[in-house]
Amino acid sequence: MSHKAGFVSIVGKPNAGKSTLMNAMLGYDLSIVNSKAQTTRHRIKGILNGEDFQVVFSDTPGLIKPVYRLHEKMMGAVAESFADADVILYITEINDLNIEDEIKERLVSSSVPLFVVINKVDLADQEKVDEVIKHWQDILHPKEIYPVSALHKFYLDVLLKGILDLLPEAPPYFDKDDSMSDRDMRFFTAEIIREKILSYYQKEIPYSVEVKVMSYKEAEDIDRISAFIFVTRESQKGILLGKGGAAIKKLGTEARKKIEAVVQKKVFLELTVKVVDNWRDDEQALKRFGYEE
Repeated sequence: MSHKAGFVSIVGKPNAGKSTLMNAMLGYDLSIVNSKAQTTRHRIKGILNGEDFQVVFSDTPGLIKPVYRLHEKMMGAVAESFADADVILYITEINDLNIEDEIKERLVSSSVPLFVVINKVDLADQEKVDEVIKHWQDILHPKEIYPVSALHKFYLDVLLKGILDLLPEAPPYFDKDDSMSDRDMRFFTAEIIREKILSYYQKEIPYSVEVKVMSYKEAEDIDRISAFIFVTRESQKGILLGKGGAAIKKLGTEARKKIEAVVQKKVFLELTVKVVDNWRDDEQALKRFGYEE
């Protein structure tokens, strides 16, 4: 039996549903999902295995014009995902017909097969869907267009078939028995903590925060984790902590519960808030936080 394997890059604007789509394709929640923009900061590979295939999806940061050095690193992760892709999925939502000229040129000029994935079609009638399909056909001339609802898992089986049709015959790139991602539990622990920050804090706090796991000690009955939450100003530290430490206690409790659900055992989670001035433009700080060139 022949075996197919390849890389599929998921790109698009913030909040188009990239992470929701990858999670739905995989059948489990790998990338964090939130309605706030810039939820995804790193390229995250999610691995879908079948008897005769392996699809390595790349969830990427939303396409934005960089303001901070952090944003430049995020856009570098998107560029990296283009470089090794066998298929590119440009995901857009049903009510968004706009695309930046620079992004359009990059998609149109790429030699990699392009699928346009129109998400959230459950919010429109068939006439609207047909109009939007024609719009993107005229703009991007993709190989295929797929109207889907990532949230409701509508038409994803057809999208997967289209992907598999284009993947080359190749052995798996990752161990099919135990590989879900190229990232380790330290990374996903930091992402879970950041997900809770996105959920519980408003205004500038989620965008000023970075999380780094400093220690992760596994034992048979309990995992002991120490993580630092970095902010840019003392005032932000105060907001994160809350009166009498109530806010950080709630954050730690909710993050711990989700981590326990993932690792299927007890977790002790210690959170410390530290101030690092202007870390979003600090090259050394960004490297420490895992943002590569």
